[in-house]
Amino acid sequence: MKKIVPIIAVFFVCKMGFAQSKTDTISAKPKRYSLHGQSTVLSQYHFDFKAAYSGDNSLLTSEPAATSVSATLFLNYKLGAKTYMVFNPEMAGGNGLSKALGIAGFSNGEVYRVGDPTPRPFIGRLYVEHRLALSKDKIKVDDDVNQVAETTNKDYLSFIAGKFSLTDFFDDSQISHDPRSQFFNWALMGNGGWDYAANTRGYTIGALVQAVYKDYALRSALTTVPIEANGPELQFKWAKAMGFVLEFEKTHLFQKSEKQFTTFHTGYFINWAHMGNYETSIAKANLLGTSPNILDSRQYGRTKWGFYIDADNHFGPYHFFMKASFNDGKNETWAFTEIDKSFTTGFQWDGELWKRKQDRFAIAYINNNLSADHKLYLQKGGYGFLIGDGKLNYGPEQIIETYYYWKISKLISLSPDYQFVINPAYNKDRGPVHIVGLRLHADF
Repeated sequence: MKKIVPIIAVFFVCKMGFAQSKTDTISAKPKRYSLHGQSTVLSQYHFDFKAAYSGDNSLLTSEPAATSVSATLFLNYKLGAKTYMVFNPEMAGGNGLSKALGIAGFSNGEVYRVGDPTPRPFIGRLYVEHRLALSKDKIKVDDDVNQVAETTNKDYLSFIAGKFSLTDFFDDSQISHDPRSQFFNWALMGNGGWDYAANTRGYTIGALVQAVYKDYALRSALTTVPIEANGPELQFKWAKAMGFVLEFEKTHLFQKSEKQFTTFHTGYFINWAHMGNYETSIAKANLLGTSPNILDSRQYGRTKWGFYIDADNHFGPYHFFMKASFNDGKNETWAFTEIDKSFTTGFQWDGELWKRKQDRFAIAYINNNLSADHKLYLQKGGYGFLIGDGKLNYGPEQIIETYYYWKISKLISLSPDYQFVINPAYNKDRGPVHIVGLRLHADF
């Protein structure tokens, strides 16, 4: 019965999609709402690989395939002339390889470390947005995910409060951002060194303000953080447990035509939380003659700060991106994944080049690293919430990912994927690992 539940959920969402698409085609009247949905099933398998040793958080050297499933409804309702409510109920379940442990740049961006693989419903997003016009310039907006069809102000000041994901608004790449339609890997969903404030499923509660003017945008958010590292529950304590992020965006940089331009993002973040300190935990362990445990040094008010920068470059059907991110790495990773420095780059070719306009092919390279304190902590046998082999022969974690996006129909796509992982969890004594995957995605 448990295996049938995800299939029923996928069918239900897809069926609703066909019904809604038909209604939209018939009715020409403007609406106060938009309703969309998605469902994604993603399966992965890694071939057996060699490892000199394994620990509690290691990627298993041999295991069966793992499958994740998700389904989401996207509702945006227009409460007033410039006020919107977004509500996204979601269902997610299944497993990642090795219970989503053993690789810092984990291979499946659709999987969560929730422990129980049974598909469960939850509220992903529930927030209100109010906009104030900054100019009289107008723009036509199409009906889309969390977006109502209308003619509205092109330049605006926006206030948002409620539950959302920071990656909905920040670090938003058109080439490397969404594991439901683009690259699978965590370090390609966004900048890996950005330990963005979120619970286990990637959502937070807070307030966000953004100003969009001409081709520029400035946005900032103040949010809750998890009570425990990568935990499901959130909290806010001023200067003790909270997250802050500030971003500047410039679109249509170096523009030569509608299809030839660059989009640039740069951001700064700082999180306060009940974090442990690597250096303190190592010092305590040295006195006791044991392996360090980050739990021994946790206290409120500790911080993790850093920055990210990325650029999307579009040349008609050819696309190229570069991302770089850094955090100080002195205190434990708290929300996203155990990466202190990351560099990624990649290419995308649109299917119009081979007469398949809706298809695309892409390839990317990831290089992840740790701070000196974080590295020493793992070398001495410490564990984080995601990685830890009991000891460590350090090397940069390097990953190559390539996928093909095949648009089967208006609503359904299929994407085969391959990832090659060198030094999983920064360990030269393990791997390399070959991971193959297949993603089935439906939307309306």
